[in-house]
Amino acid sequence: MSEQNFDIVVLGGGSAGYAAAIRAVELGMTAVVIEKDKLGGTCLHRGCIPTKALLHAAEVAESAKDAAKYGVKTAFEGIDMPGVTAYREGIVASKWKGLQGLLKARGIPVVEGEGRLVSPNTVEVAGERYVGKNVVLATGSYSRSLPGLEIGGRVITSEQALQLDFVPGKVAVLGGGVIGVEFASVWRSFGAEVTVIEALPHLVPNEEESISKQLERAFKKRGIDYSLGIRFQSVTQNESGVVVTLENGTTIEAELLLVAVGRGPSTQGLGFEEVGVQLDRGFVPTNERLQTNVPGVYAIGDIVPGLQLAHRSYQQGIFVAEEIAGLNPIVVEDVNIPKITYCEPEVASVGYTEAKAAEKFGAEQVTSYEYNLAGNGKSSILGTSGSIKVVQVKEGPIVGVHMIGGRVGELIGEAQLAVNWEAYPEDIAPFIHAHPTQNEAFGEAVLKLAGKPLHAI
Repeated sequence: MSEQNFDIVVLGGGSAGYAAAIRAVELGMTAVVIEKDKLGGTCLHRGCIPTKALLHAAEVAESAKDAAKYGVKTAFEGIDMPGVTAYREGIVASKWKGLQGLLKARGIPVVEGEGRLVSPNTVEVAGERYVGKNVVLATGSYSRSLPGLEIGGRVITSEQALQLDFVPGKVAVLGGGVIGVEFASVWRSFGAEVTVIEALPHLVPNEEESISKQLERAFKKRGIDYSLGIRFQSVTQNESGVVVTLENGTTIEAELLLVAVGRGPSTQGLGFEEVGVQLDRGFVPTNERLQTNVPGVYAIGDIVPGLQLAHRSYQQGIFVAEEIAGLNPIVVEDVNIPKITYCEPEVASVGYTEAKAAEKFGAEQVTSYEYNLAGNGKSSILGTSGSIKVVQVKEGPIVGVHMIGGRVGELIGEAQLAVNWEAYPEDIAPFIHAHPTQNEAFGEAVLKLAGKPLHAI
């Protein structure tokens, strides 16, 4: 059995894994990436990129439907799913080719095949062994289901939903989190009737409550139905559709049931536990430096408890490479990682909700202001409503920013800087926000908190 040696052996070629390898090579180390499927992982092939391509197609469909409102004469003739698929696959193929070239240009070998951890410093693939001074586990996640809920037939996950070659007439979506509301948004724009089933009291339940309520109102206005606060009980299916039963006896009939209840860690059968790596419900616990309980073994990305986001994975991949190189990189807590839900309207946030801030700092120490996008010229031009809420410790820093509205995901960059640099409203108030932009809405909220509002009362 042959053996190859590297400074870092990365098991998994998704966002976290390839980021770790690229940064390691930039720092003068050698690295190899082992990937059982395609370089780029879930994000590129079955997650972020293809779903956002669908969402953009949905946005174009809505623009075509509403064109007359803007004085543009056009006719909306429906959705050409083969055309949508070709567009989506073209985007993915282009990014995949670019990523392959990126690693090749840096001299990073990519080994195709399923790797298994056979010792704390060795990964075996098809009889070949790759030995590292350090091993980085980055094996990603999978679409999970609920106990007793079998995926198959007309009960699908997001991966099967991406491959549909038709627009269903009626869909039930189990789960009102990010994946659920994004697919609900796409299908509604494509003409389907949609019902979202969420056991918690609100859609996107991890967001600021006022933002969740605005999304619910927007979905209701769009004709997207939803059931909140009632748990799923069972589903039956036949050749023509599914019947979903909730715990209160309510039934929902549809052509398909999309199960969007989160993602589980892909860690089983890879030898982790056999070499002593601790697992907790399938996840790999680490310390704040992303080290596992086994010296020289790190874990990054979706297998680490916390937010399952591609940009968190990038950050952790870069962090681990710099940690191994002895650079002592800065730890970014999950709460300060930006989140975006790309439904219509978009939802974006970073930092503490007002309720969580009150728990941490004390309710009497927290204040906030929510600026309505109705007062923002560019939002009116775009035809979107919504708001931007800024949460602040009284006479202290901004600790949370929460947004809803068309395209607000593009505003999260400045919000992230404000929260992570612990900026006071008075620090930001002197800066100019170009007019007319949606970015002005963040500036208006900050001006209000700084005590000198312009377009707010």
